[in-house]
Amino acid sequence: MNEQSYAYGATKSSIRELAAYAAARKAQIGAENVYDFSLGNPSIPAPDEVRTAIARALTLPATQLHGYTPAAGLPEARAAIAASLCRRFGDDAADAEGTYLACGAAACVSICLNALLNPGDEVIVLAPYFPEYRVWIESAGGVCVEVLVDESTCQPDIAAVERAITPRTRALIVNSPNNPTGAVYGAEVLAQLAAATRPHDIVLIADEPYRELVYGAEVPWIPALYERTLVCYSYSKSLSLPGERIGWVLVPPAFPEHDRMFAAIAGAGRKLGFVCAPALFQRVVAACVDVPANVAAYEENLAALTAILDACGFEYVMPHGAFYLWIRALEPDAQAFSDRARTLELMVVPSDSFGVPGWVRAGTCVSRDTIDRSAPAWEALAASYR
Repeated sequence: MNEQSYAYGATKSSIRELAAYAAARKAQIGAENVYDFSLGNPSIPAPDEVRTAIARALTLPATQLHGYTPAAGLPEARAAIAASLCRRFGDDAADAEGTYLACGAAACVSICLNALLNPGDEVIVLAPYFPEYRVWIESAGGVCVEVLVDESTCQPDIAAVERAITPRTRALIVNSPNNPTGAVYGAEVLAQLAAATRPHDIVLIADEPYRELVYGAEVPWIPALYERTLVCYSYSKSLSLPGERIGWVLVPPAFPEHDRMFAAIAGAGRKLGFVCAPALFQRVVAACVDVPANVAAYEENLAALTAILDACGFEYVMPHGAFYLWIRALEPDAQAFSDRARTLELMVVPSDSFGVPGWVRAGTCVSRDTIDRSAPAWEALAASYR
């Protein structure tokens, strides 16, 4: 067998492992007695427009509804996505010819990495970072290079990025709004990041599944600041469709060697088997590209959870986007802190797999009822350290 694949399978994701434990506890003692903040699984229902689009698609003949689409996606879906991006970010932001539909953001980022990397090439990730980045980089033959962000602001440390660049650096993943911190990178810091990477022809992979989930912040369109940008997007968060696995990769029109880059994207999709994304949900997103996300509900959840943590004396980073809260552990060992929280049926993900020690991530996309009922557990957790 392939030993790398075995190692990934034998070493579980800390997020998935905690979610599985939470599911087992819910079965044992009742879901109402478990406070599961582990997964980024939206509790907000999909918009009504999604249900309408599904119903409309179900009237199609079976050969259309369930048949194969072109490898890169339905022409009408690619055109609708590109048109929406042009309405939002400028007439030259996107075109259908540079849009490739795939199975969610995981497939999209994996496709970009496989399109760019040769064995031994390096990819910079800004820590804390989504743990699967390392898996996808290494499986594409690359080397994951961690660069810490500024701890007080969670913004990229440009000087640290510059020090990490070598002749083998091919890409840098920019995840804003960020999982796990909720940080949003502003235009100024992104311009500085572009200035640091441009002399080396490094590609920025903009991983943006949380773009629509922001709290008073603006998420800059990175291709307008840096021409060598590939954009990855998923509807898992904005339309509450995580299990349907639908998203896209964009090679913007201004990308140097645009056609060659798109061919590499299509080739990577072919190589990985990420072709003909789910046909039903290609049609759904084509009809729902401009449907807004329910940000208000997540803001209310955030306010409720931070009020509980404030009362208990916890320190956290106030997010400007996404639906997570980055909380400082009450001891240096994040795993030990998470394990102690488990004894109170409180499920928070330790920061070690995100590339930093001493923090935990709590998802604020859970039900409001879960947040309200968790207050005694947070209080008991804080008290146990006094």
